[in-house]
Amino acid sequence: MSAPPLEIVELRTGEIVLRRSDDPDAEPLLTLKFSDEAHSCLLEDYLQVAKAMFDAGMLELAAVTSPHRNEDDTCEHRVLH
Repeated sequence: MSAPPLEIVELRTGEIVLRRSDDPDAEPLLTLKFSDEAHSCLLEDYLQVAKAMFDAGMLELAAVTSPHRNEDDTCEHRVLH
């Protein structure tokens, strides 16, 4: 059975969420909230940036959960910038 399709939605609260499209009342899988300062800098491009952030996260998830992942690729300490 395949997973339900996902959708990116901007809520009335200003939060941008990734959720299953078959159940809009379910808890979002991911939530993104830009600060007012970030929102001002991004102007109308904020939704495109949010989409790119969600896409990058999903690609990373696919990479780290791949059955073909090399165990040597993991490191004890990860530096996040």
